[in-house]
Amino acid sequence: MSKAKSDKTSPDLDTPTDLPSAAVDKISAALNTLLADAFALYLKTKNFHWHVSGRHFHDYHLMLDEQSDAIFATTDQLAERVRKLGGTTLRSIGQVSKLQTIKDNDEDYVPPREMLRELMEDNKHVAAAMRKAHALCDEHGDSGSAGLLETFIDETERRTWFLFEASRQEGSNAA
Repeated sequence: MSKAKSDKTSPDLDTPTDLPSAAVDKISAALNTLLADAFALYLKTKNFHWHVSGRHFHDYHLMLDEQSDAIFATTDQLAERVRKLGGTTLRSIGQVSKLQTIKDNDEDYVPPREMLRELMEDNKHVAAAMRKAHALCDEHGDSGSAGLLETFIDETERRTWFLFEASRQEGSNAA
């Protein structure tokens, strides 16, 4: 292991890897930002799930619950991927808030169509960030992280599509 990496990582957590420490640092940083965004998007999706109202309540409530479960399911895989590479991952809500690029929504009331549109934009943002992280993984020969991200990109695009279609039903059919 390089000295730079062992300075940052406890010897007890210094997972062996054949990737250079600079690659581990860059990929871990990208994956940790995705992880922070996954937690932020999970909580926002749950927030909207808990507070959705209106004529499509049942459908939206169930869809948002399903989506939040899918988002949460990515968190352990992202964190464990960072550890497999020899990096360290998030340890607190404070770290999540420092790294997240998804904006929180603390409004008392958000109309259902606005909820869906906001989540759609957030999922598009996450998919774009995943593509950038994928390119970084490719650049450093990290096929394991790239493969994981390919699956997550597809799942994120599916959520985006569902949110887009559902948001067209609320209010008007205009996109």
